[in-house]
Amino acid sequence: MRIGSPKEIKNHEYRVGLTPESAKELVMQGHEVWIETQAGAGIDANDDQYVAAGAKIVDGPDPIFAECEMVVKVKEPQSVERKKLREGQILYTYLHLAPDADQTKELLDSGVTAIAYETVTGPRGQLPLLKPMSQVAGRMSVQAGASALEKAHGGRGVLLGGVPGVMPGKVVVIGGGVVGFNAAQMAVGLGADVTILDRDPEVLEKVGTHFEARASTRFSNAANLYDAVTNADLVIGAVLIPGAAAPKLVTRDTLRDMQKGAVLVDVAIDQGGCFETSKPTTHADPTYVIDDVVHYCVANMPGAVARTSTYALNNVTLPHALRIARMGWKDALAADPHLAEGLNVHRGEVTYEAVATELGYDYRPTAELLR
Repeated sequence: MRIGSPKEIKNHEYRVGLTPESAKELVMQGHEVWIETQAGAGIDANDDQYVAAGAKIVDGPDPIFAECEMVVKVKEPQSVERKKLREGQILYTYLHLAPDADQTKELLDSGVTAIAYETVTGPRGQLPLLKPMSQVAGRMSVQAGASALEKAHGGRGVLLGGVPGVMPGKVVVIGGGVVGFNAAQMAVGLGADVTILDRDPEVLEKVGTHFEARASTRFSNAANLYDAVTNADLVIGAVLIPGAAAPKLVTRDTLRDMQKGAVLVDVAIDQGGCFETSKPTTHADPTYVIDDVVHYCVANMPGAVARTSTYALNNVTLPHALRIARMGWKDALAADPHLAEGLNVHRGEVTYEAVATELGYDYRPTAELLR
């Protein structure tokens, strides 16, 4: 199979779909790999390294979209890229379609077969291709929030860890999954006063046992959520419903009762965000202020630490890429029901139920296509 990886063009996105090492694995199994020139510059991988791995360097993205059977990316294709996709082509990347009607329509119009990293499952219901980026985003959320809390950045002027004789900052983490757990780890490590909210008693037990007295846990009902958020210095939204739009847990009314200069970091922004006032931002312009509350809603947070993120991502995406390249998309999905969960769009049909429900499309189960 001919596989291509174009340079990412989303604002301040420095990751790349394939590392030189991943390209070499594909080449060693008999596949042809095309890499857009300078696609790996953001992870300090130059064209010569890809050539040494056996890949072909092409000038610009057009040859990849026009001639490659599978396109491997990191972020969802931007509008200019979606116009280059074609029927019968495989797109393998993060998509986050539920809150993105325009992208969904253009993918359907293109006839592409789109496999989304974020909905591929694991044997225990986990999301293994999302997990490493969730780990990165969770840890970065505290760094970003700590910076936004500085007075010069519009925040309350609070140091999360405090100093002797001065109370530490209060950090509230909404959601105790992978993002929330990693955010809590970082906040606890800085010495902050940390509270984790979740609706799953098993999750609360797990994080409570892990952090013991270093963090508090609360059941996430409306009263507890309001109390925690309105008293917080930093609130991290870490709620995920696989493939679906995130629930709006912090309303505009609650925002008005928060402390002036408090910070919201919405890690769920790829899925529409879990704060009512969230809207996507970029690394170039990461924050905005509503009702004296600073919002940080960068939709590709891990892109800021591109080298770490790319290698962590390739560790989990490459095995499926190898299988798809060897077997073709249909046989690969038929052989692996977990990979089959990643199919979101195929030749003009929505094949992921949560996306179809959210955006009002007819749903075509992947199992029907595979039969």
